[in-house]
Amino acid sequence: MLQVSRDSNLKIPKKLEDFNGAENSIEDKVAVKQAIATAENKRFNKKEIEESVENDNELEQVNKLPFNANDLMVITVVKKLAAYIIAVTEKSPKKFRGVFVNRMQNYCLDTLECLLEANFIRMDAVEKKTKREELQKEAIVKLKLLGYVSMVAENSGCILKKQYKQISIQLSEAINLTVAWKKSDDERWKKRS
Repeated sequence: MLQVSRDSNLKIPKKLEDFNGAENSIEDKVAVKQAIATAENKRFNKKEIEESVENDNELEQVNKLPFNANDLMVITVVKKLAAYIIAVTEKSPKKFRGVFVNRMQNYCLDTLECLLEANFIRMDAVEKKTKREELQKEAIVKLKLLGYVSMVAENSGCILKKQYKQISIQLSEAINLTVAWKKSDDERWKKRS
């Protein structure tokens, strides 16, 4: 603790106490945002601020999961997306489980299935290249459908705004990687022909 002496000098402690735990709790962060809003004569919505400040525990949990280094990057990203969606939708209200939760989880798992199946197809014949390309396109379509369903789920209150944002980020990464994989296959096929 700092003290000010009579001669207005600051007495700085020589040793700081050990501090274990979070430096700023959620309450501290909310109080700071409230003080700033009050100072600037702006409206303050405590619930909204708490949601924006809260840590995304599901994302932290998914990021700790070990993944196979031998998988394609796109497959790893879709696996993380599926794990995140399953963790997030686990806490969704019961009334949404039959509509949004099943759809979102199924689109993730279907996408993963398409990508894994496409990865196991060798491009040594035109038919096989065409089949691989169809599976890649199907995966992209399922990812886009997942994006739409998750947007509707967020609007309905099934998932939180921060969760939808995280899903969108991971979705765009997965779609971009799938498109890049498809282009890479096309270039390899042109060199081979």
